[in-house]
Amino acid sequence: MSIHKSEVEVLKRRSLEFLEESRVALRRGSYDVACFLAEQSLQLYLKHSLLKIVGDYPRTHSIRRLLGELNRVLKFKELEEFIRANRARLSALEDAYLMARYFIKEYSKEDAKDMVELVEETLKMIDKAIGEEK
Repeated sequence: MSIHKSEVEVLKRRSLEFLEESRVALRRGSYDVACFLAEQSLQLYLKHSLLKIVGDYPRTHSIRRLLGELNRVLKFKELEEFIRANRARLSALEDAYLMARYFIKEYSKEDAKDMVELVEETLKMIDKAIGEEK
């Protein structure tokens, strides 16, 4: 197996593990952790998708930048509409990368639930855009 293919698989596996752990943290009442893990899940899934499709990805933590790059490559109208319709939610999820770790912001159950659901919705949309619907 090539290093490239191995990295693609590792990023996807980690992404899905982070998503599952975010669900566990949500059920446990660890809302800050759930938000952080949800963000990590989507970030890695986007990097996995870009690496698989174009062989590389931008070295950034920005979900919106990674999603924009994926949309630029795929030119998938539904993905573009999804990004536009969920701009504020995606921005809040992206902020969780720093806020849940370094700032005094506390996330509520509703915040965490919305972020986990947003990641689940986004992963489905990405899979649809790249033809990997389940």
